Amino acid sequence: MSEYRKRLQSVRHAFGSFRQRQQQLGRGIGRQINRQTRRIAGEERVNSWTAAYNEYYGSFRSFVHRYINPDSWYYPYLKKGTKIVLGLFLFLGLYVFTLNYNFLWLTGAMPSVEELKNPKLNQSSEIYSQDGVMIGKFYAENRTPIKYENIPQHLINALVATEDVRFYKHGGVDGRSVGRAVVGVLTGRSSSGGGSTITQQLAKNLFKTRRKTSTGLLTRIPLIRTIIYKSKEWLMALKLERNFTKEEILTYYFNTVDFGSNSFGLKTAARTFFNKAPDSLNVQEGAVLVGLQKATTAYNPLKNPKRSKERRDVVIGQMAKYNYLTTTQADSISELPLVTDFTPENPYSGPASYLKNAVQDQVKKWGEENGYDLYTDGLRIITTIDSRMQTYAEQATDERMKQLQRTFDNHWRGRNPWTDEDGNEIPGFIDSVARRTERYKSLARRFPNDPDSINYYMKVRKYKMRVFSWNSKKGYDSTNMTPYDSIAYYKHFLQSGMVAMDPHTGYVRAWVGGIDYDYFKYDHVKQGKRQPGSTFKPFVYTSVIDDTLLNLSPCDRIQDKPFRKEYRENGEDKVWEPRNSTGYYSYSNLTLRRAMARSVNSITAHLTDEVGPERVAQYAHRMGIKSSLQAVPSIGLGSSDVSLYELVGAYCTFVNDGEAIDPIIVQRIEDREGKEIESFTPTRQRAISEETAFLMRYMLQGGLQESGGTSQALWSFDLFKNKNEMGGKTGTTSNNSDGWFVGVSENLVVGAWVGGDDRSIHFRSTDMGEGAKTALPLVGTFLEKVYKDPKFKALQGPFHKPTIPITKNYLDCGYSDDEVESESDSTNVDAVGDSTLAPVIPGLDPTAPPDTTNRPQ
Repeated sequence: MSEYRKRLQSVRHAFGSFRQRQQQLGRGIGRQINRQTRRIAGEERVNSWTAAYNEYYGSFRSFVHRYINPDSWYYPYLKKGTKIVLGLFLFLGLYVFTLNYNFLWLTGAMPSVEELKNPKLNQSSEIYSQDGVMIGKFYAENRTPIKYENIPQHLINALVATEDVRFYKHGGVDGRSVGRAVVGVLTGRSSSGGGSTITQQLAKNLFKTRRKTSTGLLTRIPLIRTIIYKSKEWLMALKLERNFTKEEILTYYFNTVDFGSNSFGLKTAARTFFNKAPDSLNVQEGAVLVGLQKATTAYNPLKNPKRSKERRDVVIGQMAKYNYLTTTQADSISELPLVTDFTPENPYSGPASYLKNAVQDQVKKWGEENGYDLYTDGLRIITTIDSRMQTYAEQATDERMKQLQRTFDNHWRGRNPWTDEDGNEIPGFIDSVARRTERYKSLARRFPNDPDSINYYMKVRKYKMRVFSWNSKKGYDSTNMTPYDSIAYYKHFLQSGMVAMDPHTGYVRAWVGGIDYDYFKYDHVKQGKRQPGSTFKPFVYTSVIDDTLLNLSPCDRIQDKPFRKEYRENGEDKVWEPRNSTGYYSYSNLTLRRAMARSVNSITAHLTDEVGPERVAQYAHRMGIKSSLQAVPSIGLGSSDVSLYELVGAYCTFVNDGEAIDPIIVQRIEDREGKEIESFTPTRQRAISEETAFLMRYMLQGGLQESGGTSQALWSFDLFKNKNEMGGKTGTTSNNSDGWFVGVSENLVVGAWVGGDDRSIHFRSTDMGEGAKTALPLVGTFLEKVYKDPKFKALQGPFHKPTIPITKNYLDCGYSDDEVESESDSTNVDAVGDSTLAPVIPGLDPTAPPDTTNRPQ
């Protein structure tokens, strides 16, 4: 007992010392305030204020003493109690003021009145095709808002019964619940429940009161931090109740709450866990979602199904306890097993995965310039994509690339396809690729002087992984594989890209950047740049027809003969002697149309030399090629890397009467209310004359119509009903590393590329690896699917007639040769490739010009 008294005395002494120091500090502050006030306001004015205060205070004391005897025994206690009450009120007022205005940065920021009246949720931005189909989302929090009328009543009942049974009776803060929670803490009874109401939980979710940006100096103290957080939630809950109805509060709650598994809000959670719309949820499913509010991980039905069912049954029991369900109903529901249909959303899952990546880059940049956040502002992004065309493009890629991969694998017969120019396997190829991977770089940092450890984790230790497979219906195989072996496995796959555009509007209608976005993220439509081979030749022919100095026509003839060019590059003397892929020269005088149709390298080289490489580069840039082009003699054979995206965009100039049009993928952007905030229109500029554009369309048709045209394989597809006219150009680069094809029609320009991830991965034979055999079938299959759809019947038809007189000769070329053997489209300048024989189409007049009836004279 003596020890207890000593401790009590020491506590009293410490408390007394604290009070003395507090009083001294208070008097010191008071004297300082008085001194500064007198200095600023003046002695006379302060004295008058003091006299007035003393007068009012004396009057107040006289009034109190009239009813209370100052000599009574309880007067000192009453006086002291009054001071305490007034002090508490004053402290409470100052505390609320400090919370509201973050006085001296003590408590952290609070939402403004405007934010309280118009709370803004972080909302997913949604991407739509032009025909109104949602094709994806971008989000920081995956959330799609829902209206009150779409929330099932049983879900509201479950929430109220479990989280806040007095929700409809309190004004934001429930005194009973707070008292019960305090008693529970003091007595150690956790079953007493929490004191947070639904409105308080909403305040916490809506305004993120516990984020670092909402903290102040005092929140660094643990206990004080908890008090401040709770005080803010109470204060905001009271304000929310004043500004919103109970129904609005419930709607906001269900739209803000985190259900786990990256699903925010009821609509997303219902889709994620049950693959349903919220109004289709049954009672037990709603109970599962409400149960998640206690702990999203512990009661996650996917990760912890047993605990999730137990929590679901607790919610059902609460509903029965408060008469939202009968006991019989609750018992029968509790006996049901836990059934889910887990369907997580991925921003890049579904159609147009590669396009969505390009949309993200564009809209993110636009948002930074215009004050919008792609991931939180709930934007509606309407793209130029047509959902059906996109589906057909993806189907065509799957069908053709699966067949082509089988051919490629059989072609190599178990050998590795990465070879040098002499056809020998490149030693150490996978090692060099592996060293560029992030896994290898991470291991190198982890084991800087231990190559054996790096070798173990790269080449010895196997990991369980999913790998892409054409042979599995699921699209993947589960296997155990070392990282090194997985790199080698993926390098055996051929890749592809395909894009379709409307040549008159610049709208991109379909975009497939690879064979599977989940496993191959690199986009071969816009990111990938490769040598275009013979698909670049039309720019040479455009320049010699459009250029006023040469001013050639499709009927002008050039001799197919060897070409030799001596030039200097970077101070070094060089000689360039391109070869025709057949290995010989016909020495025939071929028309420009037939030369381009047969893709004769020697004639293209001669024309490039005549007009000048610089002029060819100028025309290509003017028509839409953005990549840097080296103005060297080989430019006409496609020696500079370009992307499929810009190549197809440039070909649109031929159909668009010589006007270059920049392709676009986003048509407009709307805010979360559906109000348009930005629209996008393509830029246009005159690149070539309308006459040249018409003649180039005629030249491109030669690839199908001329004997020996390299695009004649397109006739094997059902594309020519309703008088549909098409042109096209194939392309193949050295060693068959890249196969290209661009097809043009009146309403669609479609291009495709096929090749390996590395240029050393390719077919050994041009007969198998040329663009006519790899890329052209992708375009043909896609267009065949499009034209069979009744919705797209209007896309078929002849090219439009020119609106100006055509002054150059193209109708009477005076053919005298019967050549059927074709040049390949290969632009290999260092080795002789294989030749191909073009099929002869029965009944086809190879020189038949397009219909120009009634054209202006």
